[in-house]
Amino acid sequence: MPPDTLPRIYLAGPDVFRPDSAQVFARLKAACARLGLAGLEPADDAAPGTAALQGDALAQRIYEGNVARIRAADGVLANLADFRGLEPDSGTVFEVGYAIALGKPVAAYGVPPGSYAARVGAARDCAPDGQGVLRERGDGTMVEGLGQRLNLMLARSVGLADSPEDALRLLAERLGLRT
Repeated sequence: MPPDTLPRIYLAGPDVFRPDSAQVFARLKAACARLGLAGLEPADDAAPGTAALQGDALAQRIYEGNVARIRAADGVLANLADFRGLEPDSGTVFEVGYAIALGKPVAAYGVPPGSYAARVGAARDCAPDGQGVLRERGDGTMVEGLGQRLNLMLARSVGLADSPEDALRLLAERLGLRT
């Protein structure tokens, strides 16, 4: 299949912030290619004329570029690893939700095994209340305890896999490709 006709996969995740982001995206694109997919990395600084932009203008260009790439993609591969805390990168979560709203399949990786509640309970001062609901001791906030690896809105809307390669295979299957 010619490269311009391959299913396009938007590569979402906080990898754009890594000092080795070029190598990370090269590996992800190579993994896509092995499955007959074309990886689309975020357009954070690749748009023409971006070098002269700053502040709000640059932020708007990045936003518009990434939204356009998601719209042009056939599916999304999302790195939902914890980022600066116990939750995935908020920008990546937005991209996942946007893709789901557009009806595009999303597969994700980077989520540790076990439940979100267990991870929160290990990292924060929590205890079960009288009904057995896990709550943060400081303010009584409930910790979602439905056994999901992430917040249920993410866990139920994406296919979770243990590696980028497994997530790409899941996406390829959802796109009707043989892997």
